[in-house]
Amino acid sequence: MVRIAVEGCGHGTLHGIYASITKSCEVNGWDGVDLLIIGGDFQAVRNSYDLNCMSVPSKFREIGDFHEYYSGQRKASYLTVFVGGNHEASNHLFELYYGGWVAPNIYYLGAANVIRFGPLRIASISGIWKGYNYNKPHHERLPYNQDDVKSIYHVREYDVRKLLQVRTQVDIGISHDWPRGVEWMGNWKALFAKKDLFEADARAGTLGSSAARYLIDHLRPPYWFAAHLHCKFSALVDHRLAKHHHDSRSLKPELQHAALLKGESNTNTVQPNLENTLLPGHISNIKFNADEITLDMELDEESQSAENRLQKTLKSQKQSATLLQNDGQTVPEDLRAQLPASFARPLRSSPSATAPSPEGITNTTTRFLALDKCLPHRKFLQILEVDPVGVTTTTESSKPYGLAYDKEWLAITRVFADNLVVGDSSSSVPQHKGEAYYQPLIEQEEVWVEKTLVQHGKMDVPHNFQLTAPTYDKSIGIGTQEQPKEYTNLQTVQFCNMLGIPNPFHLSEQDRETRMLAGPKAEAPRIGGGRGGDRGGRGGNRWGGRSERGRGRGRGSGAWRH
Repeated sequence: MVRIAVEGCGHGTLHGIYASITKSCEVNGWDGVDLLIIGGDFQAVRNSYDLNCMSVPSKFREIGDFHEYYSGQRKASYLTVFVGGNHEASNHLFELYYGGWVAPNIYYLGAANVIRFGPLRIASISGIWKGYNYNKPHHERLPYNQDDVKSIYHVREYDVRKLLQVRTQVDIGISHDWPRGVEWMGNWKALFAKKDLFEADARAGTLGSSAARYLIDHLRPPYWFAAHLHCKFSALVDHRLAKHHHDSRSLKPELQHAALLKGESNTNTVQPNLENTLLPGHISNIKFNADEITLDMELDEESQSAENRLQKTLKSQKQSATLLQNDGQTVPEDLRAQLPASFARPLRSSPSATAPSPEGITNTTTRFLALDKCLPHRKFLQILEVDPVGVTTTTESSKPYGLAYDKEWLAITRVFADNLVVGDSSSSVPQHKGEAYYQPLIEQEEVWVEKTLVQHGKMDVPHNFQLTAPTYDKSIGIGTQEQPKEYTNLQTVQFCNMLGIPNPFHLSEQDRETRMLAGPKAEAPRIGGGRGGDRGGRGGNRWGGRSERGRGRGRGSGAWRH
């Protein structure tokens, strides 16, 4: 049995998060937790320069408290792992694409990962969904332009492809974005009553992430944790019924839930038994901006009611349909990206939604839980005990637990490493060759991992954190416009050397200097003065999360802490 704490969005409030866990454990009679999971927007900001790589309006930037852990002034109270969200010091996380320590006792899980913690096996995917960037390579590299700052945190097919090769059971899945369609598997009426702007997106089939949906359908862990939408929501995903639900636009939303429950009342949904939630109010010592950013600022359409937004979408779709039918011409990709989500190129259905699951994946139901951000009177923290699905070894059952590499994942990483493209916007990701091609290669690499690493006791994640960027200097104000330098992280160097794979994240000092002198690449032209469609297909907006305005019931305007 492993005791874990799960936090929604971090937003640079580690002091308050750790204090809240301690208080919650006291209330529940626990002596602590073994692991803390943070669902993104962690904001591993080391210094003022890192803020220029985080997607937050300049006037709302704050240094946060992570820099105290990075510099060694403080040490994390609990072993902490996190995924990346859409408000991150992306240049810092870039250094640790494969995962690594951002500070002592705080581990970034990388762009995608499967890692072990004691008896538990944890799968993760960082970022949020934007369909128009899904098939692109990781082309962003310092110095960033504003397009790069937005796109660097978008989930890429390459990383999802790797996770879809996993053939054995995991215990926990983590994403920042919600899996698309999961809202219909919980109490959606209560969700929409609290967050009425979600409904139009949900009914259009655009709330959440298609990539996360592919992964939850394939990996089928007993637990899946997410954040991003700044509310607590639980659901029960029954994978035995997923064939009725794999495309959230194939049925009217109000019928999807009924199909899943096979006639049961969709207002009395079976909910996960996750009740040890921290009661809000244990964070009075947290500093926060009383004038929090409203999520829909500068987005006029968000200030409309959900019904008006839905009508506007339908009208736009009709106009777009006329455009698409014009002379039968092919629509350029840059234009298609700015059309409503329903006119994006069709995505593959979830590979595992209708296909049999691999023999090594036996779990049939997933308890989904999304949590809020760390603010007073918000449901942002959950503590629970988790048992692994599979049989554990004696070593795995001994506390205190630590992080260890996963043999299957290391094999997958070796198979795909040569296809990783970094920093080149003119390149393309190699075509998907299918499981029949990849699986024999992965099995071959598992033999290599077993002989080279497992048998030599090299599977524990080393505690090899080192400073890369300078620590925070108060004399350099957070308003500086200077971009940070790129650094080679020795953790990534050691990881790549351990696996014998290329390290595209290393550049010579001369190459870095040349890039910085050349400056950011030109930004893509805007069509009609727009923002390039950055809001499309999720449940997020330009500054992250979902709007909390216009919720009705006399609750007034909500807000967001960056």
